Amino acid sequence: MAAEIREHEVATEELTQYIERIERMNEDKKAIADDIKDVFAEAKAMGYDAKGMRRMIALRKLEKEARDEQDAIDETYRNALQIL
Repeated sequence: MAAEIREHEVATEELTQYIERIERMNEDKKAIADDIKDVFAEAKAMGYDAKGMRRMIALRKLEKEARDEQDAIDETYRNALQIL
C-alpha cells in the first residue's frame, strides 16, 4: 500500500512539473508574440506593409521548389481569373 501511494505521489509530482513547464512556455510564447507584434508595428510606422512582410516570411520558410510550385499555381490562377 505504501509503495502504491509513493508511486502516486511521484506521478503527481512529475505531472505537476510537466504542467508548470508548459505554463512557463506558454507565458514565453505570449511574450514573444507580443514582441513580434511590436516589430510589425515599428515596421509599419516606417512605411512597410505588414501583410507583405508576413507573405515574405512565409515564402522564406519554403524550399525553392515549393516556392516555384506556388508561384506557378498563383500565375495559373491569375491568368484564369484575368488578374494581371
